[in-house]
Amino acid sequence: MYMIYGIPNCDTVKKALTWFREQGIPYEFHDYKKAGITKAKLTAWCKQVGWEILVNKKGTTWRGLDPVIQAAVTSQAAAVSLMSENTSVIKRPVIEKDDKVMTVGFDAALYQKTFK
Repeated sequence: MYMIYGIPNCDTVKKALTWFREQGIPYEFHDYKKAGITKAKLTAWCKQVGWEILVNKKGTTWRGLDPVIQAAVTSQAAAVSLMSENTSVIKRPVIEKDDKVMTVGFDAALYQKTFK
């Protein structure tokens, strides 16, 4: 079964959840705000897709960070630390199956190819 990671009030996550429901694809939802996320999980994701993909530098959370904090995110370790402390900076949603990251973000065309 697919695991969709994100926060429920995020518009991009809402699009992904709606897409999965409309396609009749079963999934579980992991809410960062309620359940958090481990550094081990974040590290595993970074190894699969790269921390540069996971840190959402286009989001309002990133733009609201102190420039000194932004400038310090230059490595996987720094990115994992930031993402574990501030889950809103993680690009959403992250979708995995059997501990393998399938997609990051929402793209209906990519979903159509990946999840059918």
